[in-house]
Amino acid sequence: MKDYAESIAFLGQWGLFQQVVFFLLCASIMPNGFGAFTLVFVNDIPIHHCFVPEANLTREWLEAIIPVKVINGEKERSSCSRYRLGVVKNLSAQGLIPGRDINLTEMEQESCVDGWSYSKDIYQSTIVSEFDLVCSEQWKQPFTSTVFFIGVVFGSFFSGQLADRFGRKPVLFATMAVQTAFTFIQVFSVSWTMFTILLFMNGLGQMSNFVGAETLTGNVRVLYSSLGTCLGFAIGYMMLPLFAYFLRDWKSLLLALSVPSMIYLPLWWFIPESPRWLLSQGRVEEAEAILRKAARWNKVRAPRVIFEGCSVIKKDTKGNPEEHYSVLDLLRKSQIRVMTLVLCLLSFTMTIGYYGLSFNTSQLHADPYISCFISAAVEVPAYISSWLALLYLPRRVSVISSLLLEAVPLYLILLIPKSLYYLSLALEMLGKFAATTVSSLMFVYIAELYPTVLRNTATGTCTTVSRLGSCMAPLLLELGGYFKYLPYIIMATLAVVSSFAALFLPESFGKPLPETIQQMHQRERIKCPCIPGKEPPKTLVLLDSKL
Repeated sequence: MKDYAESIAFLGQWGLFQQVVFFLLCASIMPNGFGAFTLVFVNDIPIHHCFVPEANLTREWLEAIIPVKVINGEKERSSCSRYRLGVVKNLSAQGLIPGRDINLTEMEQESCVDGWSYSKDIYQSTIVSEFDLVCSEQWKQPFTSTVFFIGVVFGSFFSGQLADRFGRKPVLFATMAVQTAFTFIQVFSVSWTMFTILLFMNGLGQMSNFVGAETLTGNVRVLYSSLGTCLGFAIGYMMLPLFAYFLRDWKSLLLALSVPSMIYLPLWWFIPESPRWLLSQGRVEEAEAILRKAARWNKVRAPRVIFEGCSVIKKDTKGNPEEHYSVLDLLRKSQIRVMTLVLCLLSFTMTIGYYGLSFNTSQLHADPYISCFISAAVEVPAYISSWLALLYLPRRVSVISSLLLEAVPLYLILLIPKSLYYLSLALEMLGKFAATTVSSLMFVYIAELYPTVLRNTATGTCTTVSRLGSCMAPLLLELGGYFKYLPYIIMATLAVVSSFAALFLPESFGKPLPETIQQMHQRERIKCPCIPGKEPPKTLVLLDSKL
């Protein structure tokens, strides 16, 4: 019995058809690179202090009316209070000079009853300055990011199951449309509540674009799933600070990021449905039509019957209703259940490490545009490293090594004295490099472990759990206010625990993608590597060892 890769071997791996699908799908993921990181600029807090209305005050009192406080050993102007304006007017009218005739520490203060004055040195406006998300309303600023990630959690959970039920292509374009539409509509928000609701809807469209991974085969599939999609994401990420630098108004920035996405609409006629998925639904004629078209593009001759005896074809000879799989099928069998739980732990760890270090490294430079670019640029060598690892190294070894490479520098940061600031910075960036590498590895690893009928459901489930890590990352960084190194300790410890759990996962390197649950069970059983056991019985089904 042939598998899918063997059935379509006549196409080759890198013809015109595969090239078009490859590059168009890589381009489609670039808007995801903006994603949550847009909030770095749109949701940033400008320097601000209480607004002082026009009043007959002397120059000395205008400069002194905002109290000065010591924060983290440095003097800063208060953001949420001022000396009582009525008292200041009387003292100014009397010709008294603050600090000489009047002891400012004894003066009564009041809140910013007339609003705030925001610095425009970096931004013309953000949603913080637009909706006054400061002082008593400052909790709304981080909560805005949390709402976005909650939307991503829901979108990731449902998108996988919808893609397994209705097809990869419709769900891909639906989520792209959601992204574009709600990013555009956010520009017209008249309140923080309206903006947040639209941001949640935008988050629903933030999903990984892995529809093409099933169309491609062999090393090209690995190249797309690792280097292709990730570099597409990184390019979008690196373009963000460039847009933000020239468009310092939040509305202009969102418009610039949403309108160009309309060019993706014509891709509907160039990106095909996944033939693997069509076969899993028993739609053999549609799958063969796509591959015959691909054969014409590649200028090769297709066999008269392409999928005769293919193991992925769904058979329903008794006329029974189609069997659909859900997230519950990931938990029914003990082997799949253990594997799913371990993969969920690894997904959570990789995401909390990635976003935790990404958000933290945004403070590397006083200029937020440079900070964002540095955080994005370090991902490029990480993605190249993960691609090389996927080509030449076993999956388990690669994942475990990357997790330990993330943990070690984060632990070492605790030992670095403050005077060696650049060494701490280098270690943190090494941790970010490793966290990014393991993120890229995991996307491919998860897709290779599950059969076609469960692949997107499993990917969506693991992605949902991983997004919980992105929701918790900002809260984790807040723990640094109690103990500076606590976030590093937690991220490093999670990485060590996850590296041990990864020992229980099956190996998928050099093996064909499983098409059915039966083929999935024919792989090595999950067992503790420290405890010897009997070898599982050899399968009677011969599978091609090539992807």
